[in-house]
Amino acid sequence: MSLRTLPLLFINLGGEMLYILDQRLRAQNIPPDKAKKDDWTDQERKRVMNDIITTMFNKKFMEELFKPQELYSKKALRTVFDRLAHASIMRLNQASMDKLYDLMTMAFKYQVLLCPRPKDILLVTFNHMDAIKDFIRDSPSILNQVDETFRQLIDMYNCLPAGEFQLIRQTLLIFFQDMHIRVSIFLKDKVQNSNGRFVLPTSGPVPWGTEVPGLIRIFSFKGEEVKRVEFQNGGNYASPLREGSYDLFGDRVLKLGTNM
Repeated sequence: MSLRTLPLLFINLGGEMLYILDQRLRAQNIPPDKAKKDDWTDQERKRVMNDIITTMFNKKFMEELFKPQELYSKKALRTVFDRLAHASIMRLNQASMDKLYDLMTMAFKYQVLLCPRPKDILLVTFNHMDAIKDFIRDSPSILNQVDETFRQLIDMYNCLPAGEFQLIRQTLLIFFQDMHIRVSIFLKDKVQNSNGRFVLPTSGPVPWGTEVPGLIRIFSFKGEEVKRVEFQNGGNYASPLREGSYDLFGDRVLKLGTNM
């Protein structure tokens, strides 16, 4: 178990929550002059997003979150997101909150499973952070708040060895291991089976720093290559494009963690 997993779990789940809420509010968006009591104007939508992001990246809460610690229990984490979702004027009934949380958790579980390398979980996190910054691009004070957390992520995680990221990935997968909630968008795209388990692809780019499988090199005791044997890898793999950026700004290359 890694004691550095909680910030990544919270920020990625929070990013997925913001994607879903923004989509729901936009679907109900009505021009102010035509708005009824239950409709949302664009101004109200921005207010909801700003309020939730401000609460999510509260400085004192972030300081506590980044301290080495075990993950919250599932019940405690759900309570945190219940309160976060209601940090503004928006109110969700129990059924809506259940559906929201199920979609958040299954989306991030899928992203963790699909990460080519354990370290790429950080790129998924940065994709979420980039999107959150885009939500509040017109609010400089909140943007500074988010950038401060972004720098904390870079300082804490960029220097970690590959083994620590493997522990982080295992800790996340243990947390998600008994969650098999069926999600319509995943079922429709055939990336999830009817039992709620994900279908992992046997195609696409291999992890950065590795080669497409299909070749065995045999070396002598002197370290000289003496023979090559080719084999069928059973998939349709490609070489990686390039490594994504782990800086405050840059091309992440990996698309996991962007808005579905």
